Amino acid sequence: MREAHGLRTTVPAHPSRVPGVRATVAECLTRLRLPAERVEDAVLAAGELFTNALRHGSPDRGDSITVGIECDPRELRVSVADRSSALPVARTADGTEESGRGLAIVAALSDEWGVAPADPGTTGKKVWFSMVLQRVP
Repeated sequence: MREAHGLRTTVPAHPSRVPGVRATVAECLTRLRLPAERVEDAVLAAGELFTNALRHGSPDRGDSITVGIECDPRELRVSVADRSSALPVARTADGTEESGRGLAIVAALSDEWGVAPADPGTTGKKVWFSMVLQRVP
């Protein structure tokens, strides 16, 4: 049985950091021996939340975004915290738009997603998703 594990990292709010965030999530979850399909889904969903935080939550130079990963034998939870208290709005993008699908992708890949208050002493919010895990032998 896996024990509870976690990771928290704060990175500059800059588009160049998206690949690094995806790689960090992938490395962490692979080390925990999660099923490959869950790792792939979590990496994509985390990248979408980070990109949303860049565009809508922490768009200013000098802002930072915190990515958290919590994993126990039953559940994986990934959160992305930004400086804005504005709640995310899921929308439906038409076929020609290049953006507007991030939260729909997160909803499709995860078992649940939502918004939580920022950590004590910080401003903003955390957008998170969770996935129910299957045990790996």
